[in-house]
Amino acid sequence: MAETLKKGTRVTGADREKLAGDLKKRYAAGESIRALAASTGRSYGFIHRILSESGVTLRGRGGATRGKSKR
Repeated sequence: MAETLKKGTRVTGADREKLAGDLKKRYAAGESIRALAASTGRSYGFIHRILSESGVTLRGRGGATRGKSKR
């Protein structure tokens, strides 16, 4: 689903299932929630909710940790 969705439009029924399937595949392939949000024109929270509803195990946050370095 390459086309962007109109911001604020309600996505229900078959359209929502199709979108969820597409997002699920792209997320599993390594795309971030932020990248998915940007490419669909939806918010981070919307994408997060759709993925959670469709049973995806979300990845942890990446980046540096603040703990002691392990030498």
